[in-house]
Amino acid sequence: MPDGAIGLRTGSARRARAFGMMLAAPLLLTGCISGPGFGGSGAISTIPGAESDPGSVAGAQANIASLSEVVRANPRDAGALNVRGTAYARAGANNEALQDFSNAITIDPRLYQAYANRALVLRRLGKLDLAIADFSRAIEINPNYDQAYVGRANVYRQTNRVDLALADFAAAIQINSQNPGAYHDRGLIYQLRGEHQAAINDFSAAIERDATAPEPWNGRGLSKLATGDSKGALDDFNAALNLNKNYADAWLNRGMVQEQLGNRDDARAACQRALSLSPGSAVARACVQRTGGVAG
Repeated sequence: MPDGAIGLRTGSARRARAFGMMLAAPLLLTGCISGPGFGGSGAISTIPGAESDPGSVAGAQANIASLSEVVRANPRDAGALNVRGTAYARAGANNEALQDFSNAITIDPRLYQAYANRALVLRRLGKLDLAIADFSRAIEINPNYDQAYVGRANVYRQTNRVDLALADFAAAIQINSQNPGAYHDRGLIYQLRGEHQAAINDFSAAIERDATAPEPWNGRGLSKLATGDSKGALDDFNAALNLNKNYADAWLNRGMVQEQLGNRDDARAACQRALSLSPGSAVARACVQRTGGVAG
């Protein structure tokens, strides 16, 4: 992975507004800076050779143990601390991750990846001003680090500083026109503004650059639905589910479209699947009940 940076996709789920019948928005997973893949949302990008099974606790623990051996052997290696910090962040050990990133920065104050990675953990913890400061420091050190622009743009987006967010997404795309996360996350802003054709264009650009992440398919499906293209929306939700069978929002969106199209049985099955994956979803529960199912 370029820059020794992290590829973690956990934490804050952000939902766009419901369209008409309260379709679920994309679950946008944010994570520490990665090379290939999304910088702000999307599929997991792993550190080569670091984590054999990123979905398992045992794999994460083994990864941290292995990296700790490296740190013990090289306690002044800022890069080693940064990489172990990414492993802690993947495992949800936020305090340990912050400590490693901070120690890396103390050793090498120009390690811009550590600032950006620390910023994403700070964002996860709701410390948004500190996150912006760290992203800004990463950009100051390396003005061509597109992922830091994407990360900062997402904090601006989260805090409703939309013009600043759009400027940062544009900067990221100018630096690296192949960054799918910049297109995807900018598309979410257009979607919330009701600029659905612009959103569709950005989601499509994200898909062209990384067709393996389900979020752009789901996002594009929502905007297609908002423009009256129910069939195209259904195709996109199905594509998202082909990539991730446990994507609760895509199941719910599929169920809502099937309900709109009059396919009651298919709608009920999809909404029940969404509810099983996200038992707290009031929208999924209501869909199941409307379509004659039992929301147990």
